[in-house]
Amino acid sequence: MPQTSLDTAPAAVAGPAIAPPEPLFEDVRRIAVLRGGGLGDVLFAVPAIQALRAAYPAAELTLLGTASAELLAARPGGVDRVRRLPAVPGITAPAGPAPADPVASSVGALRAEHLDLAVQLHGGGRHSNPFLLELGARHTVGTRTPDAAPLERNLDYVYYQHEVLRALEVAGLAGAVPVALEPRLALSADERARGREACPPGPFVVLHPGATDPRRRWPLERFAAVARRLLDDGVRVVLVGGGADAQLCHRLARLLADRAAGVTDLAGRLDLPGLAGVLAAADVMLGNDSGPRHLAQAVGTRTASVYWFGNLVNAGPLGRGRHRVQLSWTTRCPVCGRDCTQVGWTAERCAHDDSFVADVDPEAVLSDVESLLDAARGD
Repeated sequence: MPQTSLDTAPAAVAGPAIAPPEPLFEDVRRIAVLRGGGLGDVLFAVPAIQALRAAYPAAELTLLGTASAELLAARPGGVDRVRRLPAVPGITAPAGPAPADPVASSVGALRAEHLDLAVQLHGGGRHSNPFLLELGARHTVGTRTPDAAPLERNLDYVYYQHEVLRALEVAGLAGAVPVALEPRLALSADERARGREACPPGPFVVLHPGATDPRRRWPLERFAAVARRLLDDGVRVVLVGGGADAQLCHRLARLLADRAAGVTDLAGRLDLPGLAGVLAAADVMLGNDSGPRHLAQAVGTRTASVYWFGNLVNAGPLGRGRHRVQLSWTTRCPVCGRDCTQVGWTAERCAHDDSFVADVDPEAVLSDVESLLDAARGD
C-alpha cells in the first residue's frame, strides 16, 4: 500500500469537516436550501444552514419547505426567509400527481430571483433534484441515489448516515465547513415566558408519546408506568402533542387519572413556538424519536428517549451527558418477520405498524429520567 507523504497529503481546511470540502463558489448572493418533511427533518438541517451562513456571510439565505420550517424564521444565525412550498410530490406531499399550477407558480417565482446556489437536503433526490434543477440556480449541490437526476456536485445517498452529518457533508460540497454539530434554536424572551406560564411550578418532565411512524412509538402503558413513578416522587408531568399525537396524550392522561392532580395535558393547545417554550422550561423531556424530542434538544433541554436502533444511526443525539437513549434491537417485523433493517429507498416496508420498541424496559427509561433530573437540580 503506498505511503502518503506530507507533500502529497490534502491541504488542511480552515475548520472541522465531515469530508474534505469542495472549493467555495464565487459571487454567491442568493442561496436556497430545500428541506421538506416534519419538525425533526427541518431541525436536522440547522447546522448545515449555519455552515452555509458562515461560508457565504453576505448572501441572502432562503429555506424552502413545509409549515415546520417557519419555526426557523427571524432567529439569529439562521435563514433570512422561509418560503413555504405548495404540495410538491415527494417533497412537501406524497409522491404522485399534484396540481401543476401552484408548483409552476412557485418555481417561476424562485427562478425570477436568479439564485446563485441551490442546496438539496431532502432525501435521495429522486423527486427533489428535478425540482431543484427547475429553479435555475447557477450552482446546485445535494444528495443523489443512482436513479436521481445529477446536480453540479453530488453526494451519494447512503441511508444509514446521521441526517445532521449528511446535511453538513452536502454543505461541504459548497465549501462550507461546520460551525456546530447539533441543532440549536435560540428562543425569544416572550417564547420562554409563555412556556413558563403554561407549565406547573416545581420540577416537571414533559412526555410526548407520539411519533410520525407508529413503529417508533413506545406503548402508552410503558409511558404510564414511568409517569406514575415520577408522580409518586413529587415530579409533575406535562403531556404535549399535536394532531394525531393529541389523542395519544389524552389516552395517556386517562391511564393516569388516579394521579390527575400532578398531570397537565397541553396536547393540541400549543403552536410550535409555544411548544418550544414549554420544552425549554422543562427539567427533562421523555419521548420517542420524534419532532418534539429533537426540538427539546435544540432548545437545550435534557432528554430521555426510546429508539429503534436503526433510527439512532440516522436521528439520535450525539452526546450522552444531557441525552440518554434506550434502544430496541428489533431486526424483523414482529408480525410478519420481514427484515426491517433495509429501510428507506432501498426496500419496501411491510404493511404492519406494530411497535418496534415495545421491548424497551420501563425501569431503564425511569433510571435515565431520574439521572437527568438529578443533573438538572444541580444546575
